[in-house]
Amino acid sequence: GLCCPAPRFFPGIFCLCLTFLFAKMGLLQGHPQCLDYGPPFQPRLQLKFCSDYESFGCCDQNKDRRIAAQYQDIMEYFDLKSHELCGGYIKDILCQECSPYAAHLYGAENPQTPLRNLPGLCSDYCSAFHSNCHSAISLLTNDRGLQESHAKDGARFCHLLNLPDKDYCFPNVLRNHHLNRNLGVVTRDPQGCLQLCLTEVANGLRNPVCMVHAGDGTHRFFVAEQIGVVWVYLPDGSRLEQPFLDLKKSVLTSPWIGDERGFLGLAFHPKFRRNRKFYVYYSCLAKKKVEKIRISEMKVSRADPNKANLKSERVILEIEEPASNHNGGQLLFGVDGYMYIFTGDGGQAGDPFGKFGNAQNKSSLLGKVLRIDVNGAGSDGKRYRVPVDNPFVSEPGAHPAIYAYGVRNMWRCAVDRGDPITHQGRGRMFCGDVGQNRFEEIDLIVKGGNYGWRAKEGFECFDKKLCHSASLDDIPPIYAYGRAVGKSVTGGYVYRGCESPNLNGLYIFGDFMSGRLMALQEDRKTKKWKKQDICLGSTTSCAFPGLTSTHSKFITSFAEDEAGELYFLATSYPSAYAPHGSVYKFADPSRRAPPGKCKYRPVAVKTKSKRIPFRPLAKTVLDLLKERSEKAARKSANATAASSPDQAPSQKGAAQKPASPASSKKTLQGPGAKKKARVGSPGPQARKQKSLKGQSGRMRPLAEQRRAGRSRP
Repeated sequence: GLCCPAPRFFPGIFCLCLTFLFAKMGLLQGHPQCLDYGPPFQPRLQLKFCSDYESFGCCDQNKDRRIAAQYQDIMEYFDLKSHELCGGYIKDILCQECSPYAAHLYGAENPQTPLRNLPGLCSDYCSAFHSNCHSAISLLTNDRGLQESHAKDGARFCHLLNLPDKDYCFPNVLRNHHLNRNLGVVTRDPQGCLQLCLTEVANGLRNPVCMVHAGDGTHRFFVAEQIGVVWVYLPDGSRLEQPFLDLKKSVLTSPWIGDERGFLGLAFHPKFRRNRKFYVYYSCLAKKKVEKIRISEMKVSRADPNKANLKSERVILEIEEPASNHNGGQLLFGVDGYMYIFTGDGGQAGDPFGKFGNAQNKSSLLGKVLRIDVNGAGSDGKRYRVPVDNPFVSEPGAHPAIYAYGVRNMWRCAVDRGDPITHQGRGRMFCGDVGQNRFEEIDLIVKGGNYGWRAKEGFECFDKKLCHSASLDDIPPIYAYGRAVGKSVTGGYVYRGCESPNLNGLYIFGDFMSGRLMALQEDRKTKKWKKQDICLGSTTSCAFPGLTSTHSKFITSFAEDEAGELYFLATSYPSAYAPHGSVYKFADPSRRAPPGKCKYRPVAVKTKSKRIPFRPLAKTVLDLLKERSEKAARKSANATAASSPDQAPSQKGAAQKPASPASSKKTLQGPGAKKKARVGSPGPQARKQKSLKGQSGRMRPLAEQRRAGRSRP
């Protein structure tokens, strides 16, 4: 038949059709997961009762205390001899809620199926428990099927607690070295690829090019589209119906696939909460149809904190662009309070402007990292000051705003917040610099640094004459990769968030054209950086509610929210007018922070615009597993129907869902309760089951577009 038979002795524990099919198809193998459908964690405080799981598991100190209290309540029913005989078994069984494999032990890996009343026990352990301590069963659960079965037949009782996978039953799961040797670290596949998962947090965006927060405690984030529209997303996931900023009339872009002009950068002033200032970087068409990049200061409206005041725009700097590509676009505030501006080399292929190209020419602002002080006016009518310690302020012919040079087209840079405890790495500036036709690179920006272009591309010579110049003195990238990996780097961030402790210190980035996600990890002794691939798609590691293992191919940008959690932006069709862009949040399925550690209280912000609830489009892994199982069920039903033509229609494919455990809302009763009362189940079945709703609707990714000098979206 289609389903597991539901025995009349134990209707609340046996599997649904869905569970059977998942197990049959090998779709849900045991993996670290707690009963709340989250990854395990390292408790902040030592566990005193369930000490087997004090270093890693699913219990914090509060839950450990509750389990200890349940244990004491149960042991009140035993005399001294039974106490000595049964105490160890009862403690073991109660503490399985703390196991990093609790979800597997209680059948909770699929939220659409009921939880077991008791954890899965290995047959030899179960037989010994039943033989020595069967009277404790009625105290551990009030499920009648289990209670009745133990009195009649120990073999039947243990059959009901059997797990198909012998590696994951208790206590085998504790002894299995293969399962536990890497418990709590980022999972790697056989090729060493880091197994991470994603949560979709926004969609329907037109080529999203950046996402930033205001640093004002509201935990809003602002997502900018290439056409010049910026949207506000609130901490509850909703988006405001009215945009924060609409510069479509001023921004120069087109529907062409791969057009690099448009709204390219957004940054909020470090003192935004007081001065309401933010800064934008976009392409524009000046007089006589001259293309320029413009950096402007703007203010938020006093009447609406979620609206920019368009009339407040104050142009700080404009730079003429000789070609339509390589426009740079990053704006950042460093830990020094100054604004950093990252410009491209002017476009075309090979930086053909002048004898040395724009990037090596220190009188040009193209192909540079600029550093300016936006907190006051400078000389010669400039709307910014030049910091007195800029590296080339005293060099004849050099523009004083230049901080570093030799840049081709840095697409997405970020400032490292530093380790949350030691603050190591704080202030470092990472950039992805898009290559010409051989190498993509990641650079660490330093004061006065020359990053080699056009003399070098990656670690190799590009212009041999310039490359061998004794005066080049260039700074090599911390990492470079060839065209077998990707064709257009998108710089990322060093993870410094709270929710995924394993990722702390990893620099995570990607490639726009190939859609690959990668990470760099620093060896502190050698100061070398090692690349690790990031893989998505494991139905085992990502089988958590709300998690997906797919994303739109073209990775346009990376971002971090106010709490330091990491995201990336991608689209399935890289055109400024195509609404196929999404925002994804990284999640580590191997480990999370302990409960309560990552909580924050957003500062309230008044909203005048309507809130649009978020509706996911990406299918979660559980959605896909369910679809597969239902497809297999239909196939099996058709086969059953074909082999049993006389079967009654009402019986074909009937999947009988077992009743929820009778103890779903009861708690343990102590010795002061009525003597005839059963002790309610202390296990996980005290929670309601949640159902997941998923929607599908992803555009098929566009084939890669190649053209000379291709750099980014």
